Amino acid sequence: MQYRYIKTFILLAVVGGLVSCQEQVQKRTIVEKPNIVIFYVDDLGYGDVGCYGAKGVQTPVVDRLAAQGLRMTDAHSGASTCTPSRYSLLTGRYAFRNQAAVLPGDAPLLIDTAQITLPKLLGRAGYRSAVVGKWHLGLGNGNIDWNGSVSPGPLEIGFDYSYLLPATGDRVPTVYLENHEVVNLDPNDPISVSYGAPIGDRPLGYEHPELLRYGADRQHGETIVNGISRIGYMAGGEEALWVDEEFPEVLNQKAINFIQESKGDPFFLFYSFHDIHVPRLPNEQFQGASTMGVRGDAIAQMDWTVGQILNEIERLGLAENTLVIFTSDNGPVLNDGYDDQAVELLGDHLPGGIYRGGKYSAFEAGTRVPTIVYWPGQVQPAVSEALFTQVDLMASLSALAGVQAADSELSDSQNQMEAMLGRSAQGRKYMLEEAYTMAIRSKDWKYIAPVPADKAYPAWLKDKDVEGGMDTIPQLYHVANDPSEQVNVAAQNPEVVAELTNELNELLKDNL
Repeated sequence: MQYRYIKTFILLAVVGGLVSCQEQVQKRTIVEKPNIVIFYVDDLGYGDVGCYGAKGVQTPVVDRLAAQGLRMTDAHSGASTCTPSRYSLLTGRYAFRNQAAVLPGDAPLLIDTAQITLPKLLGRAGYRSAVVGKWHLGLGNGNIDWNGSVSPGPLEIGFDYSYLLPATGDRVPTVYLENHEVVNLDPNDPISVSYGAPIGDRPLGYEHPELLRYGADRQHGETIVNGISRIGYMAGGEEALWVDEEFPEVLNQKAINFIQESKGDPFFLFYSFHDIHVPRLPNEQFQGASTMGVRGDAIAQMDWTVGQILNEIERLGLAENTLVIFTSDNGPVLNDGYDDQAVELLGDHLPGGIYRGGKYSAFEAGTRVPTIVYWPGQVQPAVSEALFTQVDLMASLSALAGVQAADSELSDSQNQMEAMLGRSAQGRKYMLEEAYTMAIRSKDWKYIAPVPADKAYPAWLKDKDVEGGMDTIPQLYHVANDPSEQVNVAAQNPEVVAELTNELNELLKDNL
């Protein structure tokens, strides 16, 4: 009898062990294909959130991610402007290879539909993918018919769902695009868009400044929508026009719907913010949330937006199986076409932190952006100094998802997942920084290639009060000891200049 009890106990223990092993295998399988959420904020500088030193605005949600995850201090966008950075993130290719630049609102799709992309690679592993928010990578093949099916676009490069601002908030058409269709379009009020001659009867900012909520330069002074003049001309589509202040709630609901519909499968959500890009028109609940006027209020709104998505992920019990990456498409800019008092109300806040330059710049603040990796149970709280670029997200995330990809498909992208997860302090050996000239980083050094005299400091950069970092002579900075790039030591270190020049030239001549 006692033997039978012992035998039963052993059998139960073995069965229990098998169940436990099965649970562990199941958990390990889930971890191997985590959901992936990228919060891609627009024009957010290194110093624009609390955990990176912000003053005048509170960002409790982002600060919590940093406290509970990996806060990277030497992570970079692919370029110092939005379209090139987005191109590099989604393709794993340097933007210069496709001559990517900031696009007009009616530009054709920049990414070739035959090009391998991050959502295409993740699709091989069974991921559903969505992009919600700002697009600014072009749509169609030219001569877009906004009243019909707008294609090709995100669906043709691998996404399963898209809900977009077709370009960005300061450009027409000021409508939402869901998959291939303009939302709420009245067929009896068709849309026309022009980036040449004026069309339609909507008032123009440069003709009627008295109608504007705040002033704009000539470039941003064309069609007025919602009291703000935009770049370009637009006629029709009255029922489809967006209201800028509603962006957070509208885009959040679309993102949440996608998460709810995809919770049974691994999913990839590319949440591409309009905040804190101009025009800055935060929702009423965030007006006055900072001491910095609308730019600071937009930062507070961004933080809330992140929190709402995280709350839904946690409510659905998905937090431990969701990798969250919070970052920005380029460095900060204050005066970018609108008189919204971003400069006057800045106070002692430093948008780029200790770093020189900003959006459009080859100096560090052009691409060094806040970057946080959050994954409960997988990423331990830490600060990482690993050198990292968003170009590597494609190789890193596809490897994490178990995707087999050829070297030719990954192009410029390197697998840096160990650094992203905080399991290695080693990052890139060399890293390209794309701006209006090329720069290359190693861990300790930064080299900026010279430009012709007529491109050294263009008038439009002076108007924005941004140091572009361009000069007619080679620039070398020892960023390990001079992170603010104050002393050009090229003349004193010819061997380092030669090394980095060679690395840069080899990279630029590659035809990948």
